[in-house]
This record gives sequence, C-alpha cells and structure tokens, in this order.
Amino acid sequence: MKILDDTIAAISTPLGSGGIAVIRISGPHSIVVADQIFSAKTRLTEAESHRAYFGKLIDPDSAAHGNYQNSGFLDEVVVTVFRAPRSYTREDVVEISCHGGYYHTRRILELLLKRGCRLAEPGEFTQRAFLNGRLDLSQAEAVGDMIRAKTELSLRAARSQFQGFFSERIRALRQQLLDTCSLLELELDFAEEDVRFADRSEIQAKLASTILQVEEFLESYRRGKIIREGAKLVIVGKPNVGKSSLLNALLKEDRAIVTEIPGTTRDVLEEQLSLGGVLFRVVDTAGVRDTDDRIEREGVNRTINQVVEADVVLFLFDGSEEFNHQDFEVIQQVLQVRSSPESQNFVAAINKIDLPLLIDKQEITGWLPNSPLVEISAKNLMGLERLEAALLSVAFGKEGVILNGEPVVTNLRQKEALERALSALKLALENLARGLSAEFVALDLRNAMDCLGEIIGEVSTEEILGNIFSKFCIGK
Repeated sequence: MKILDDTIAAISTPLGSGGIAVIRISGPHSIVVADQIFSAKTRLTEAESHRAYFGKLIDPDSAAHGNYQNSGFLDEVVVTVFRAPRSYTREDVVEISCHGGYYHTRRILELLLKRGCRLAEPGEFTQRAFLNGRLDLSQAEAVGDMIRAKTELSLRAARSQFQGFFSERIRALRQQLLDTCSLLELELDFAEEDVRFADRSEIQAKLASTILQVEEFLESYRRGKIIREGAKLVIVGKPNVGKSSLLNALLKEDRAIVTEIPGTTRDVLEEQLSLGGVLFRVVDTAGVRDTDDRIEREGVNRTINQVVEADVVLFLFDGSEEFNHQDFEVIQQVLQVRSSPESQNFVAAINKIDLPLLIDKQEITGWLPNSPLVEISAKNLMGLERLEAALLSVAFGKEGVILNGEPVVTNLRQKEALERALSALKLALENLARGLSAEFVALDLRNAMDCLGEIIGEVSTEEILGNIFSKFCIGK
C-alpha cells in the first residue's frame, strides 16, 4: 500500500496555453511548502481553511536578501488552503491558481519539487481520497468516468455512481450476507449440541433474493458499458448502397468520400456522434462482395472483423434496386459471425427512398425477422430521426435509454466481481439444498462477500488499485 506521509504536487489543469492553471499540493507539509514561495499579508501557516488568498509567488533561491520587488518574482496568484480532514484527499491541500502556459506552470511545479514535494503519480490525489476514506473504490472510478464523459448520459451515470447509490446497494447486499453468515458460523460453536440458529428455508429465500439482485446488476452491464464507452455501430451493405452518404448525413458533414463507383471505401472509417445523449462510434465499412482486387478484399475482411466487435449492426439496402445475391451475401456473412440470437442486435434500413422503390421488403424481413426496418434517404436527409430511434432501441433493448435512478454496472472490473459473487452464491444455495454442514455454506458466503467487497474497495489489493488509478490523469 502506498505511503501517505509524504507531500505530492502536480499540475491539475491541462498543459498548454490558457488563462488560468491550477497546481495542487497534498500531504502533511503542503501548507509549509507553499508558504515558502508565497508572499502575502497572511502567512499560509496561519491561514484559515477554505479561504482564498491573493499574493505573489517568489523563488527564494533567486531573491536578493529578501527584496522581492525586482528579483525572485514569478507570478501573482490566488492560493486556496484546505486543512485536513476537510479536503478532497482528507489531507492538508493547497491549490495555487496561477497564469497558464506550459513553461510557466512547469517552473512553479519544479520549485515546489525542490522544496520537498514529490511529483504525484496518475490518479494519486483520488487514490489518497480512497485510502483516507473520503471515497470508496466505486466512487473513485466514477471520478475518472466524469472526467472522460463525452455525453450527458455518460456524465449522469458517472455522477450517480459518484454519489454512492451503487455503493449503497452493494453494501446492503454484503450486510445481508454477513448477517446470514454470522448465524451459520455461530452454529459451529455449538456443533456438539446440534443447535441451529438460522432457519434453512429462510436462508434459501434470502440467498435467492440476493442472487436475483446480483443478476439484475449483471444484466445492466451492457447498458452501462454503452453509456460509459459508447455503442459501436457498424454499417454494412453491398457496394454503392449509400453507407458513406449515411455516415456523412448522421455526422452532418462530408467526412467520407462519396462516388458512384462501387468499392470506393476500401478501409474502415470510424467517427463519433451523439444520438439521444448516447455516444455512438459509427464505423463506415467497405462494401461486402466477392472481388479479385486484393486491396478491396482486405477491406471486406476488415469489415467482418468490425462486425464481430459491434454493439449494433446496421444493414443498409438500396431501395431503388431489387434484392439480389449481393444483399443476400452481406446478410449471410454477418450471420456467420453473429449466429446466436443474443448477438443479433440488428437494424435494417432501406436507403434511396427518394427514388422509385423496387426492393421487396419481405425479402429483408424474411432474413432479419426480429430487426426494425426503417426507410431513409441519406441524400435528402429523410427518415433519419426514425433511424436514430431504432438504433437507440436496439442498443439498449427493453430497458431503454433513460436512467431511472437505478444504478448500472459500468465497467468490466465490477462485472467480473459480480460474476464471481454470483457463482459463490449459487454454490452456497446448492450446498444448502444438499444439506451440507454450515461451515461449507458459510465459506461460500464469505467468498461472495469478498467479491462484492472488491467493488467498493473494502477488499482490495495493490495490483487492483494500481490498475484503476494508473488510468487517471496526473493531478486528479
């Protein structure tokens, strides 16, 4: 575990040109170190907590005999003091608001490092907040999610987790397991008397309820992952069906090359856009067809690879032509790599409805029976709202997009911990039904509790913490 008796410093705002930059210091000597380079009417060592002070930053090593008027001056700044434990890290914290600029802020940071601070590692301020009990691990992860949020929905999900709603549910589940486990372990102390403190049918009912709640969390992961990372939308279709035109229409800009020549797109092109508050990573792909062109064939192979990883696959058909073997080939190639019903998150769209409609819709619905079918014109921007609604519906399923206050699982670490907890709970229920000794059931419940504890950091290892906080930016 990291030693917390040193003082760390870092630039907390993005490097580069800017009006204001913030340099953050945290640790037992933060106020003393900042006071050594700050000149004002009030010494920082005597400053009140949560107060901002205006003054000058000076470099004591270059100042001439205490005369700071013409030498040693660095900047006019505002310094805010946060005394422990009323700070983000629950340590003494000082934040220096100075003028921005890469060289200028680095100069101030280097001065702090010379006075005894250590350069903070990525995420170390938030890691200290966790280690000092200011945040649990789920809330700490949410801090990173708020920083990385690219849509309103992802920001709301991160804020919900930061407020501790998810943590509260996990703690409640752990407490239920702890209460049950305590009764079973108490029985072990009276094993010779054959005394039972817990009714087995009641324990079975409680475990079944807990299992149901964990399964609900796991079911929310697909939504949570899309909310957090965005949905990967792959557009597939035969050449010259209008895939690039649709990408440009969705982006509202000419990003992809559009020509009447089949096979123009030979590589995948990925762009990001927000639909209904959800980030979609839209991939325009090469048209799927048999070809002797080696480069175009490689583009088709890359298309299939993108389909495997897609959250939603959008089939695009040319409404001005009859359904033909090329359309059939596209469908067949996708179904080969996404054959299971749960992976068939498909939307079908008929393009070019501004032209006479020749395609038979029943041909499409026959091969894609459970997929919504939308009619659009990428050229004339017709039907795009209906297409967006269909994409959102398929991406989120019956749960819908709206966050109704129920916490969702948003990252893989939490999902894997829940899966291990679920496995332990099911084993406990099975051993209970088999009439095994209380010690076996108690051991399973302990395992489940540990897995749930990993989510909020009540059970953690240095490896887990290092992996989480290494993904943060320095200064947070």
